[in-house]
Amino acid sequence: MAAAEREEVLERTSVKERARLRLREFDVGAKFSHLPLPKASVLLPLLVRGGQLHLLLTVRAMQLRRSPGQVCFPGGKSEIIDKDEIDTALREAKEEVGLQPEKVEVICRLVPGIDKMNNLVTPVVGFIDDTFQAIPNPDEVSDVFVVPLEYFVKPLNYNSFPYKTSSGYSGKMHCFTYDDHEHKRSFEIWGLTAHFAVFLALVIFGKRPTFEVDYDLDNLISSSENNFMSLYASLCEGKESKL
Repeated sequence: MAAAEREEVLERTSVKERARLRLREFDVGAKFSHLPLPKASVLLPLLVRGGQLHLLLTVRAMQLRRSPGQVCFPGGKSEIIDKDEIDTALREAKEEVGLQPEKVEVICRLVPGIDKMNNLVTPVVGFIDDTFQAIPNPDEVSDVFVVPLEYFVKPLNYNSFPYKTSSGYSGKMHCFTYDDHEHKRSFEIWGLTAHFAVFLALVIFGKRPTFEVDYDLDNLISSSENNFMSLYASLCEGKESKL
């Protein structure tokens, strides 16, 4: 192995190891799994290219009934055969982009979110090889691309707007436009996908983004969990008010 190649391998290893250490601090495990909501999971696949962490994303096929053409992570609803959120995320990633479960080094589960269908969505973070070649399932995925993770704390094209859920919870919606030179097109990344990407970047890099976020960055663990529980509480209160 040439010296330059050895140096690249060492750099890739150190980048991964720093990320692993940070992510394990934020692993929630099954802490929120008991909540009585329909379950879903997404896989946040990390890879190292050119000494930088990147995040793999997909574009939903246009013929899908829900959110056609939107950028998202591989994922979907839990099925009976899944023993936990990790199983769900890995199974869906295999179905959608041909990523074999044994090729994913699962690191942690982060604080979940609640989507517009009131599913409890758990983000599962794992490393994949930088040589992974996606095989998109055309019934579900129209495109696959990668974004430098740092883009989600230091974007070139960013916007945000306030939102309020039907249950009355207020927050900030992040919206990123990423110009992908490999695909020669731009991708809009927003909603829960952007929410998870931003949080992942905050966890790993531990630095302030160039835009405002709804977290106390000095107490990111407790702040993120408190935000989620406020969202969940508002949903429960909304359900009770309709009874």
